Amino acid sequence: MLDKNDQVIARLGKLDKLREMGLEPYPHQFKRTHHSQELKDNKEALLKTEESISFAGRVVRFNRKGKMCFMHLKDRYGRLQVVAAANILEDNYDVVRLIDLGDFIGVEGQMMETQSGEYSVKATKVMMLSKAVRPLPIPKEIIDEDGNKTVFHEFKDVDTRYRQRYTDMALNDDVRDVFIKRSKIMQSIREYLIEKNFIEVETPTLQPIYGGANARPFTTHHNAADMTLFLRVAPELYLKRCIVGGMEKVFEFSKNFRNEGMDRTHSPEFTGLEFYEAYADYNDMMVHFENIYERACIAANGTTKVNYQDKEIDFKVPWPRLTMVEAIEKYSGLKVESMTDEAIAEELAQRGVKLDGIWSRGRAILELFECTAEAHLIQPVIIKDMPKESTPLCKTHRIDPDLIEQFEPYANGWELGNAYTELNDPLRQRALLEEQETRGRGGEDETHPMDESFLHALESGLPPTGGVGFGIDRMIMLLTNQQTIRDVQLFPLMKPE
Repeated sequence: MLDKNDQVIARLGKLDKLREMGLEPYPHQFKRTHHSQELKDNKEALLKTEESISFAGRVVRFNRKGKMCFMHLKDRYGRLQVVAAANILEDNYDVVRLIDLGDFIGVEGQMMETQSGEYSVKATKVMMLSKAVRPLPIPKEIIDEDGNKTVFHEFKDVDTRYRQRYTDMALNDDVRDVFIKRSKIMQSIREYLIEKNFIEVETPTLQPIYGGANARPFTTHHNAADMTLFLRVAPELYLKRCIVGGMEKVFEFSKNFRNEGMDRTHSPEFTGLEFYEAYADYNDMMVHFENIYERACIAANGTTKVNYQDKEIDFKVPWPRLTMVEAIEKYSGLKVESMTDEAIAEELAQRGVKLDGIWSRGRAILELFECTAEAHLIQPVIIKDMPKESTPLCKTHRIDPDLIEQFEPYANGWELGNAYTELNDPLRQRALLEEQETRGRGGEDETHPMDESFLHALESGLPPTGGVGFGIDRMIMLLTNQQTIRDVQLFPLMKPE
């Protein structure tokens, strides 16, 4: 039920008056000839020819002076002034008298310059396109005699902004610009992969067995089939089935769901990208990854450089490569390869780190990397050659059997993605998934479940394959200088008010 405060009641009264005048305040369509940027770009020609134009937008400012009204209309591309004069509009000026801030209106007329030199639309007709019965909290600016500006009623409350993203974007251009950049970034990625002959596919969101990442899933129930299903944590195992089927190069932008905590860089629902290429390995994937990031940064900012929270980060390719043990030694001085298990365990204990489940050297090295090196990885770098305990889906390193051919790219101290030379030995894959089940029973919180359907696909033959997965939201944060993941998600999950 509409809560009717004084402003809402006043607007509803104006709505009734428009209908009494025989006007439809919510018409089906309005034919625009130009948006605001086109009007600005063609200023000289439009002033010279006095061509008739039609323009529309939301009223974000107006000032009535006698029988004149000066309004600013805002569309996707910016704002432009409209001058509405009673002697030109005649009876149509009655519509102007019923306009409020936040209304969408359309105008017809010609372009002009006011006495103050402001490029404006001289309206010959004004139409109500959508009467806003709820006022927007449009800020008001007051400038004192000394030129100091004070802004009142700014729409800045973070919780309200996330809940009312439509209002947030309507009032804050910088917020809307983030999501326009998001679209450009995703388009640049898609264009790159298509140029490289990848095929875009779609895989199931509801899965009988979750997999592809060490994560806790959301569980649901299919009533008609009377079966438990999981929201996907990653599309990896289905995309590999596509490679088995002969598609050779595939990618997917997917909505993934992980039933875990929420913080500045994590959300239970997020957008991921994964792509897989037959006859390639993790070295090929490194090149793809850094090329995608460089192109995405240029799409968003026009340059390979971005300023993130006062740190300049340059994504120009190529990025340096470090093995995980090289990174640990570089930033802590610890030579892991010559340390005993006991020495590594003691080092972790001194740093307040305790492993859950069954202790292993590889998992300890992973933890040691996180607490010694990650925070130092500000400029883009690729960390490669992880301990074999890192994941059960990756091929053993071709030189060192204690390692796997996995890499994780980093920037700003964040892990940006994950990539492998994919494991394609079905017998080895089965043994590793069985080990995951054992580790899960041993107390590890997040392990891969057994997936017989996926193993059946591998047994049918998976060629040598390289694969990459990464979070789009974290990428958008980094490339648009946003501090939290909610700032790059249009409608983030919110707890009930």
